[in-house]
Amino acid sequence: MMIKKIARVMCAVGATFALAACGNGEPVAPHEITGTIDLVTRDEGSGTRAAFNEMLGITQDGVDQTTLAAIVQNGTDQVMTLVATDPGAIGYISLGSLNDTVKPLNVDQVEPTEENVLNGTYKLYRPFTVITNKARPLSEVSKDFLTFIQSKDGQAIVRDAGYVPIKAEQSYQAKGLSGNINISGSTSVGPVMESLAEAYQKLNPKVSINITQNGSSAGIQAARQGSSDFGISSRQLTDAEQDLTETVIANDGIVVIVNKENARNDITSAELQKIYLGKVSDWEELRAE
Repeated sequence: MMIKKIARVMCAVGATFALAACGNGEPVAPHEITGTIDLVTRDEGSGTRAAFNEMLGITQDGVDQTTLAAIVQNGTDQVMTLVATDPGAIGYISLGSLNDTVKPLNVDQVEPTEENVLNGTYKLYRPFTVITNKARPLSEVSKDFLTFIQSKDGQAIVRDAGYVPIKAEQSYQAKGLSGNINISGSTSVGPVMESLAEAYQKLNPKVSINITQNGSSAGIQAARQGSSDFGISSRQLTDAEQDLTETVIANDGIVVIVNKENARNDITSAELQKIYLGKVSDWEELRAE
């Protein structure tokens, strides 16, 4: 079975999306997928993985029980690329990162949309946070950037990027500051943070903002060590990380995605748990469940 799985993935890699893998290049209509589920997950330092596993009971008694058969990817783009090129794949990504190269599934018959995250009917969602060190006061320019993010102007960018904004009371007024801001962390938060940084720097041209997307845990550690002014995280702080401060800057859904050849439109929380625990490994078996 493993040889079959590897062959299917290798056959699909590099193929144009929505074309038959190793075929004649003709578009393939959505159809019933059979055979092994090619399960895709994020790396262990990912905040998206931590939140997804916690919400679905894949983390049990504090231990991540994701099956070792899962294909580990180190970023959101890598997950989408693999799912987009493998008809048998399933994975999960940030709602704000979703594009038309993959197909989102409804979870428990609820569509993953900003509106459904906001009204609470779509249950797979988590906050995006900025992490700072309680023992290291922020510079004036770092404080000002955080003020911009939390303003009506900053939250309009959050909404335009496809995320769910937090409540904002004030508009932003630039102060003409200068300086450098270093940010590191989540590949899910990274894209919206880049949009926020670009808008802020247009208003404050003497400010330079450097963003490294290397995972939530790495960003949290960088904030603790002081190598970054801000860590960005798609998971909440643990009990062992209470020396740090987290500030919510947006909310985001976690979207379950499959290849666009897959005719399936819905999945349940119970099915997802069984897949990621390794209790279900075949598409036919999933339907039988």
